[in-house]
Amino acid sequence: MSHSVTVTRMTTTSTSTAIIVNTGFLKTASGLLKLFETIIAAICLFLAFYFQFDRTLSYKISVYEFFICVMACALITSGCLLLACIFSLSTSTILTKTLFELIYHSVLFALCLAASITLFIETKDTRYGNSDKMMTAAVLGLILSILYLVSTVFAFRTYRGL
Repeated sequence: MSHSVTVTRMTTTSTSTAIIVNTGFLKTASGLLKLFETIIAAICLFLAFYFQFDRTLSYKISVYEFFICVMACALITSGCLLLACIFSLSTSTILTKTLFELIYHSVLFALCLAASITLFIETKDTRYGNSDKMMTAAVLGLILSILYLVSTVFAFRTYRGL
């Protein structure tokens, strides 16, 4: 019975004291996903803060606050992971094989999906001046949740070694 074995080796040598930037991480699917997750979360948070709900209208303000909390968590965590993977040569290879990536992406997928759907429904039912901007934030949140779903699939495959 014969089988094939693939061995992948990565040797990194560093002798300088300067900060080393792992630009190769941004060329991978995981790196691009993290970059776009961070950018879209920042845009959603900007839209939610800049074009606030009109607090004089009667609607559930908790929907708006839930969306802001979820997008802030997504931006902070994705941004920190992106920076850690860019500025550390070993983080991008070690972190992707841990259970943290799988749990993190699946939880943020569920939270972004819930926050975006509730904001979408509330914005669609409410008539106020910034409804088109909030609708844009809700749609971008849905796109962000799709990116987190794709990241969850990649994290699962990497964790299982598929």
